[in-house]
This record gives sequence, structure tokens and C-alpha cells, in this order.
Amino acid sequence: MQADIYIGESSEIYDAIIIGSGITGGWAAKEFCERGFNTLMIERGRVVEHRKDYITEGKGPWEYPDRTKVNNLLEAEQYHIQKNSYAFSDTTKHFFGNDRDLPFTTEQGKPFHWIRGNQLGGKSLTWHRQAYRMSDYDFNANKADGHGNDWPIRNKDLETWYSYVEKHVGISGSKENLPQLPDSEYLPPFEMTSPEKLFTKRISEQFDDRKFIIGRAAHLSVPAPHHTAQGRIQCQARNECQKGCSFGAYFSTQSSTLPDAVKTNRLSIAANSVVHSLIYDETTNRVKGVRVIDNENLTTREYYAKVVFLCASTLGSTQILLNTKTKRFPNGLANSSGVLGHYLMDHNFGAGAYGKMEGFEDEYHSGRRPTGLYMPNFRYEPSRYSKKYLRGFAFGTGIQRENWKSIGYQPGVGADFKEKLTKPGAWSFSLYAQGEMLPRFENHVSLHKTKTDKWGIPQLHIDCSWSDNERLMMDDAAEIAVDMFKKAGLTDVGSYTSYRDKPPGLAIHEVGTARMGANPKESVVNRYNQAHDIPNLFITDGASFCSTGTQNPSLTFMALTVRAVDYYVNELKNQRI
Repeated sequence: MQADIYIGESSEIYDAIIIGSGITGGWAAKEFCERGFNTLMIERGRVVEHRKDYITEGKGPWEYPDRTKVNNLLEAEQYHIQKNSYAFSDTTKHFFGNDRDLPFTTEQGKPFHWIRGNQLGGKSLTWHRQAYRMSDYDFNANKADGHGNDWPIRNKDLETWYSYVEKHVGISGSKENLPQLPDSEYLPPFEMTSPEKLFTKRISEQFDDRKFIIGRAAHLSVPAPHHTAQGRIQCQARNECQKGCSFGAYFSTQSSTLPDAVKTNRLSIAANSVVHSLIYDETTNRVKGVRVIDNENLTTREYYAKVVFLCASTLGSTQILLNTKTKRFPNGLANSSGVLGHYLMDHNFGAGAYGKMEGFEDEYHSGRRPTGLYMPNFRYEPSRYSKKYLRGFAFGTGIQRENWKSIGYQPGVGADFKEKLTKPGAWSFSLYAQGEMLPRFENHVSLHKTKTDKWGIPQLHIDCSWSDNERLMMDDAAEIAVDMFKKAGLTDVGSYTSYRDKPPGLAIHEVGTARMGANPKESVVNRYNQAHDIPNLFITDGASFCSTGTQNPSLTFMALTVRAVDYYVNELKNQRI
């Protein structure tokens, strides 16, 4: 990428400023630049160049001192929160935030794990790439059972934008015509193994309301011409994803949206620029720009623009708004409703089952497929709810034949044990639930009254915990998983409920602290992600969510972002903003 796009001081008044460079920030940049807007992207972390800065890609575990485990005491202090992420290891630690330099506080007895990726590209470099549309059952859930405010949008409002995003991103999957999980625009699906095909058949025979499908993933199974034109090629099934992918086989800011924005010659990037607050004009009721602090030398700068898009992650965007205090908004910018920071949610998880399938001893799998099986939520409307709790959950799977890695954890010694390591074992199955967390006012974030970070910004204080509804859901999910495995003919079946040891945040799907709504008195943004209080301020990351649904949220983040840009451009063209 050309060096001249990176800037320091600037006197230019940009057409648009985008705060954040992850999945939503990358899309906002692409859309604005391609529509002719001179755009500034502000990123608090360092520059990461595609391919060049994937420094551990292709490096084997045997090349690390502790076989990819982070055991150094200093590093343990730096990553005491980040190390809990599924994607964290010695191979990926450079794409995770440094906990020592990024402190936050939590309410006593209520831990929260805030997983961060502060670099150009954000968490688009390390996300799990599962991509699902939300359905009208998800958008209607709050209204249907009375928990949370009603989403001001439904599936018809996002259909066009889902399709637009999916075609560009490249989503592998299969059309299933399921009411609770709308189909997407697909590349060919990854193939199921023979044991998986038998398992899905048995489940369909046993349960009318449950179906396992191949997971829908932002991976190029068979690239379309526009993917190869970007320099992206077919997924190699290497399981190198979180290290960065030089093939561009999975969607990230670096591999896709950023190159498109850059080639317009309308993008500037201010990296290592920590946003302190927004610059608000009381007279015009407009955001004029952004105050930043240099990540390295702590000097201050200001940037100005005609519109600001907050894409800094749910908690990052909320912290910026809360720290922007004015005469009109003493409790945080765009917070006339008083709900800014409230209704924090994350997906509920940490429950499931495991077992083995007999047979298929002459079968194995090739490569390391980037997705597994997925069972959509079968409790997607109140008439299908459990009598014990509200809402529902989806299941993901881990299905593979045991090899030397799993056998290596089993007891044994000597020649016979070594011989065993050379042969595959049984087909092992696991199910893990991902459930909906109810929106609750008391789950919230605020600014700490006395503690600040190294930039002098008040630390975020997080007060969030699971309710009985989430706990009962996960207990039930474990029982249901065991029942399905037994009815599918698996053996050695057992369950787990590790959610008790997994605080909110670890699903890395946090949403909800600047929710959208039709009523400005109970929401922060409108149906187009535009702040009710300030016309030229948009929040398009997970903060705008009214509920979690059960699906991974990133695809919806993207669709909401491109829709918001389109809305702003049309409003500007018609002189309504």
C-alpha cells in the first residue's frame, strides 16, 4: 500500500471521518471513497500491511519455544485477558491488545473479558468468519416477548444490503430455505465428511424442527472473478486464519475493502491515533471533527469533517461518546435518552456435549476445513420457547477423526504408544451452544470516576453479568445436545457446562450500548444508524444492536454500515442533512 496515504497533522476538512478500521470501518471507507468522498480513517493502533506483516504465517508450532503457548511471565501480564480468547496464542499475540496498556475496570464479582485488536484491520484479521443473516424472528423478538425495545427495522430493510455485502465478501454456504435463518448469496459450500452426512441425516429423521447445515463462512471456496481481481484466491484449508492470510482467502479489511478504498486515491489513514473525544458545535448541533492523542508520543491533534462514522467496536465507540461531554450532553454525546452505555449484551455460550461415532474407519478428511456444521436456533419464536427461559440458541460443531494431537493427551509410554500415534483414532463429535442474552438496562458501561489510561482517557467501567435466563438456557442446551447425540447413535456421550467459568465478552460478540430505535427517548440512533440527537453522527458497529439473536453478528454489522452510508449520501444529495 502506498505510503502517502498515512498522515499526521492535517488542515483538510474531509468529507467523512471514519473511526475504526475493522469490519465496519473498512466497509465505510470503501463505500465513501467509491462514491467520491475524500475520507479519513482513524485507527488507534499500528499499521498492518497485507501479506508483509503476517509475520507468523506458515511457521510451524515446533518453531516456537513453547509450541505456541505464551508462558513468559511478562507476556502473561500483558495478555491476562486476551489469552482467554480462542484465537490467542504465541502465533497471534501481535494481533491482540496489550492488557497492561489498555486497562478497564469491572464491577466486583462481575468479570468481563474485553478482547481487542488495535491495529489497522482490527479484529477482521482474527474473527471466526461465520456469516449469517438475521431473520424477522430475531428483529421481532424484543417486541414479541416484551424484553428490550423493538428493532425499527426488519429483514426487508436489509435484504438488498446483505446481498450487496455477501457478493463482495464471498460467503460459502448452501441454500436451505429455513424461516429462522434467511439464505444468503453463496459461493459453493464446503463439503461434509461421510460421518457428518450420516449425523445430519439421523438428526433430521429424529427431529422435525432441527437441521444441521454446513456453516456459512466468509471464505472463498471457489472465488468469483471480482475476488481474483482483488488478488484473493481459493481457501487452502491450512487453519492459518488468525495469523493473517496472504491468499486473501478469508474476508478482512486488508484483503478486500481497504484495497478498494485506496485505489480511489480518496483515502487517508491516521494510524496510531487514539480518539479522545468528538468535537461538537453547540450552535449548529453538528459534530465538526475528532480529537486524537498520538499512540506513541502522546501529542494531540484534531481532524475535521462533514460527517463522522463511529466504527470503533461496541465498547470503543461507546467510550468515545461517553468521554465527549458538552453543555447540552453532560452525560455523553448524543445521550439525551440516557440509554448510552446500557443494554450491553454478548452471546451466551459454554455448554454442549461430546461423543464418538463408530465406523468410518476407512475414511479421513483432507486439509483443515474452515467451517463446521451449524444448527440454527429452533426456539425462534415465543410459541417454541422453553417453559424455563426466554429465547433460544444455535449449535456449532467440532467433528474430526482423532489423530496424534488428541492421542498425545492420553496416557501411554513405549513402542506401542508411539505406534498408536501414527494411526487415526475414532471420529469424535462435539456440540457447543451459542445463545441469546436478554437486553437488560443494568448491564452497562460507564467511565471510571478516577482511573485513566496512559492517554489520560477515563477507563471504561463494565458492569455486566449473566442472568438466570442465560444460565438456565445453557443447562438446557447441554441436556439437548446429549439427547441429540444419543438419538443419532453416538457413543461415550457426555456433556459440559463450562459457562460458569466464562464471563461475558468471550464470545467477542458484544453489542447494544448505543441501540437503535424509533423513539429518541429510549434509543441513541435511528433505523439508519444516525444519532437521533446529531444529524451528522452515525454509529454502525455492534453498539447499535437492540438484541443479539443467536447468529454471529459481523455480517449484519457490514450490511448496516453500507446502508447507513447510502442513506447519508442520499440525504446529503437532497439537502436534508
